[in-house]
Amino acid sequence: MTEPIPHISNWVNGAHAAPTTERITVLNPATEAPIATIDATPRDAVDDIIASAHAAFQSGAWAQADASTRSTVLTTAAQLLRARLPEFVTLETQQTGRPIREMRTQLARVPEWLEYFGGLARTHEGRVPPFKGPVVNTLTRQPLGVVAQITPYNHPLLIAMKKLAAALAAGNAVVVKTSERAPLSVLRLGALFQAAGLPDGVLQIIAGYGAATGRFLCESPRLAKIDLTGGAATYAAVAAVAARNMVPVTAELGGKAPVCLFPSLDVELAVKAALFAAFIASGQTCVTGSRLLVHAAMYESFCAVLERRVRALRVGDPTDERTQIGAVISRAAVERCAAFVERAVQDGGRVLCGGRATTDAAGRGFFFEPTVVETRAEAELAQSEVFGPVIALVKCESEEEMIAVANGTPYALGASVWTNDFAQAHRVAGQIEAGIVWVNGHHLNDPSSPWGGFKESGLGKENGVEAYESYTKVKSTVFNYGVAPTWFDDEPANARYG
Repeated sequence: MTEPIPHISNWVNGAHAAPTTERITVLNPATEAPIATIDATPRDAVDDIIASAHAAFQSGAWAQADASTRSTVLTTAAQLLRARLPEFVTLETQQTGRPIREMRTQLARVPEWLEYFGGLARTHEGRVPPFKGPVVNTLTRQPLGVVAQITPYNHPLLIAMKKLAAALAAGNAVVVKTSERAPLSVLRLGALFQAAGLPDGVLQIIAGYGAATGRFLCESPRLAKIDLTGGAATYAAVAAVAARNMVPVTAELGGKAPVCLFPSLDVELAVKAALFAAFIASGQTCVTGSRLLVHAAMYESFCAVLERRVRALRVGDPTDERTQIGAVISRAAVERCAAFVERAVQDGGRVLCGGRATTDAAGRGFFFEPTVVETRAEAELAQSEVFGPVIALVKCESEEEMIAVANGTPYALGASVWTNDFAQAHRVAGQIEAGIVWVNGHHLNDPSSPWGGFKESGLGKENGVEAYESYTKVKSTVFNYGVAPTWFDDEPANARYG
């Protein structure tokens, strides 16, 4: 007899709440099999959850806790997460379809975000600016209140933790809206934080469709901040209502990262760089190296090696240790990839390798072959985000052209420069418009390193002191110990107004 699939309900006020009437089925994208159902949270439930989070914030149990207490809870949560990583790896692999070798490596570092922000909560200092006269001015940081965090499906645990760790370290109450496509690992965090000592109600984790539950959450005037990772259309919808409620927004949006490959590199190394930048997570990251900009002096030899290596990539079962390329998240993602390839060919592009949807041996799963298309810098494929393993290959005649092409899209999140010429590395990196520029690397990330883009790639930063401070408000307290209030005396002495 087939076991019924589990239902994982929202985490509210320290427990899994009663299931909602409407439910959403979560599929394993590599097998198309249902793995769980989750809540489709309606507006009234969202409003109640925000009210509970607000009450938890107002209680002061977390917002007014000593910094050392918040630090201890976060570092304890890091220890608990590290001890339970195997179960989170399994969940992430099931719900995203990404190879288990990727998930083990990525998730092994996630506890570092809790440790970093736990340390920052303990050590971050206020300031005493040089105020003129016998006056002492202290600047202190206070938590904002109830913050909403909208997380995506591509790196569920990592991106949730980047947001959560900063917000909790600063003393806020948090309502996390998980992606309906990959919610399970994030929903499991509630009990983990509770075990670490986080007061109930400070962290609420809810599920539902973005256009419904996500909208209900972001429309609340009780929020103090919204932090989202998503697309430009999502940001446009959120920003409009946030503006009406005067709620600040941090937005990590799309990207079209250039991978700038110069002829001082060994060709084999250049191809390895391209494979890593382009095909991690089946190209489903905002900083996917989705434009390979290759200098003409190495272009032909590079293409020959690239085609051979891409054709040899192992696509298949994400639980197989040998699998290099897993599934994309949904059938719609497969169709999007195929449509981009079709339009690229119609636009004069040449498919170097890949270009087709595929399945497992049983004819199941949402897979797309790793694909490279020779095209022009101005073509749609080189300008628009695919969010899949479909990569634009562009030949550049000079360093100047490569810089111009790199900067020639509306996006400016990540970019990488690969060269053995030290002066060229500095020169090119300095001219590329992007929030993150890697030199001889790609995808490198650290909790201390600010992460966020320019132009249409977003607003604000994740990671680092910048993220922590964005979850606080600055309070200025002015201590006067020598300026007398003599302004309205008949003969004021040394009266001071400002």
